[in-house]
Amino acid sequence: MTTTAASAGHSAITNALTIDVEDYFQVSAFAPYIARSDWDSRECRVERNVDRILAMLDEHGTHATFFTLGWIAERYPRLIQRIAAEGHEVASHGYGHQRASDLSEAAFHADVGSAKKILEDLCGAAVNGYRAPSFSIGPANLWAFECLARAGYRYSSSIYPIRHDHYGMPDAPRFAHRVHDELIELPITTLRLFNRNLPSSGGGYFRLLPYAMSRWMINRVNAREQEPAIFYCHPWEIDVDQPRIAGIDRKTRFRHYVNIDRMEPRLACLLRDFRWGRMDHIFLDRNVSPAVT
Repeated sequence: MTTTAASAGHSAITNALTIDVEDYFQVSAFAPYIARSDWDSRECRVERNVDRILAMLDEHGTHATFFTLGWIAERYPRLIQRIAAEGHEVASHGYGHQRASDLSEAAFHADVGSAKKILEDLCGAAVNGYRAPSFSIGPANLWAFECLARAGYRYSSSIYPIRHDHYGMPDAPRFAHRVHDELIELPITTLRLFNRNLPSSGGGYFRLLPYAMSRWMINRVNAREQEPAIFYCHPWEIDVDQPRIAGIDRKTRFRHYVNIDRMEPRLACLLRDFRWGRMDHIFLDRNVSPAVT
């Protein structure tokens, strides 16, 4: 890896690169505008976008974790097999991108169990990780961790410890912690500044903020706290030609499309400036303690 100003001083730290494999019409913010029953009639672009991401990762000699919907896996089985064959981790994003907070305990258990089986049958390996759509595990549904442990998952990455109108658990621990005897939670990385947690690890914030700011925040977490960052993005975020959804409100339009033309070159910079790897390789052999309450 080429040493840069961003990576100097913490080159030994490997951060976790994660991709949430869903298509543009499946994002939670579009749920009021696109019926789930219409998904099969929409142009699906996820395969070509994941192929582009895989090519970028190969170019930089990087492996990542792909949190994948069971719905996508059923329709594009060769894509899942290719992800695994190229040395990446296949993990679960649930079956149909339903928020954990919108499901009953029984429905959630069925969802995560179904997705795990589909993915394992396709990739031929254990699926250890799960990420809730829209980071939708919070104080009101902590029972979800018991469901995940019973389903055989070893880790979750479902909490974003920030304040947000759609998700977030700002008082949650910021780094890896045990939530069950058999399960650890790996929150999306934040930067603690001015007594609040600032988002620093992907999504719309990564497209909105100047790249230098995102690089500085990840570097600070690595250098000052000696913790690996967990970054996330979606395949649709590099797709400038995706169909525009008509009739959406102004806030949703801004959040989904802001700086989408800058995402791919920024992702290339991120791959150059930091060392990246899979979630399971980075975290599963760690000695993780329960959260302090």
